[in-house]
Amino acid sequence: MKKQKTVRAIALELIIKIENNQSYSHLLINDALKKQKLNPLDKGLLTELVYGTTQRKITLDYYLAPFLNKEPDNWVKNLLRMSVYQLTFLDKVPEHAILNEAGDIAKDLGHQGVTKFVNGVLRNVIRKGVPSIDLIKDPVQKIAVETSLPEWLARRWADQYGLEKLREIGLAFLVAPHQSIRVNQTEIRAEQLIKELNDQGITVTRNEFIDEALLVEKGSVAETKAYKDGKCSIQDESSMLVAYALQLEDNLTVLDACAAPGGKTTHIAEKMHGTGMVHALDIHEKKTKLIDQAAKRLQLLNIRTAHLDARTASTMFEPETFDRILVDAPCSGFGVLRRKPDIKYAKTEKDIHKLAEIQLAILDDVSQLVKENGILVYSTCTIDKEENETVLRAFLEKHPEFALEPVVLPEKLAQIKKDDFVQLLPTDIGSDGFFVSSLRKVSPEK
Repeated sequence: MKKQKTVRAIALELIIKIENNQSYSHLLINDALKKQKLNPLDKGLLTELVYGTTQRKITLDYYLAPFLNKEPDNWVKNLLRMSVYQLTFLDKVPEHAILNEAGDIAKDLGHQGVTKFVNGVLRNVIRKGVPSIDLIKDPVQKIAVETSLPEWLARRWADQYGLEKLREIGLAFLVAPHQSIRVNQTEIRAEQLIKELNDQGITVTRNEFIDEALLVEKGSVAETKAYKDGKCSIQDESSMLVAYALQLEDNLTVLDACAAPGGKTTHIAEKMHGTGMVHALDIHEKKTKLIDQAAKRLQLLNIRTAHLDARTASTMFEPETFDRILVDAPCSGFGVLRRKPDIKYAKTEKDIHKLAEIQLAILDDVSQLVKENGILVYSTCTIDKEENETVLRAFLEKHPEFALEPVVLPEKLAQIKKDDFVQLLPTDIGSDGFFVSSLRKVSPEK
């Protein structure tokens, strides 16, 4: 009879897949939770182990370094990381349980020598304790290890935001993300949806900043009838801001240039109460199908999708076709590290430079399609300034026909507006990091 895998054995498999295949952690975890027959406590532990070990990998390697005379095989290193994560960050897990399970996994995957090595390292960690991060003299390196940021990235953000803010940002990215949903206000009022979900055992509350946003405190909304019937969508509050920045009215013609999976597209369509038309583009044909599925679920008939690279949008549409254009550009994703911690290990500084070129190319092309007095919104889910305000300034320098204007936000978020654009940090309202800017196309004489 085949031996059933333990939660920790499943977690180790996922951690190795994330590291070796650069697979997205949130997708792997969601898939595993669907396939594995786990009770709620074990589901929680699996999620904690995979996210925690991946999120704090740099810190864990610092803790392990004094106890390793040689670099072990990849799977052994990850087993040690996962075990040290439990020893240092999970107070409720007994030491003997961590040791026994690590030994069993080592025995199943390796040989007696590996088992002795793993047990020896972990017993030494328990006996001597992990090294203090305060021993690190370089202030940026110290923050990088404490918050498990790659040192090159920590140095970039130290230059961009300063040491104090760097540490705040790094610590904020270690906090477990909450889930938020967007009420489809064309179908139901927020109060009605709250009651419907609460009656099904899903605990949701009002978001204090955005009227159509609800916070999920307990339960899975994706499995509810309300979600399947199109009464809500799963979306972070930060990405809901672009629909406000677009200053939408009924019967507008709107382009969402980089639209998949469709969260912002459908929000725009809802904000126009099903009127007008939203053209949604994506470079990946498979992903345009996700937009179509979302529109169908939400019963939104004012969305049309097309498979197209946004850098060539002008080949599909006539000049000055759109009242509003959203460029939610492909980016490094450094604003969503709480949800996708693996991103910080996969990206490099070269990736940022290349992405900035792509972002500017998209803006250059779609800018031709904005009507006079129309609005172009540029947004990303990163907090790196090279992809945000640097791209924005470069575009404005090339396109004097556009002028920055204050970003329109929900009234309760007025306090985060510091410039002509909005750089939302994970420290601001507990959401993902996000950048939003609004540009209006002005007539030549202006």
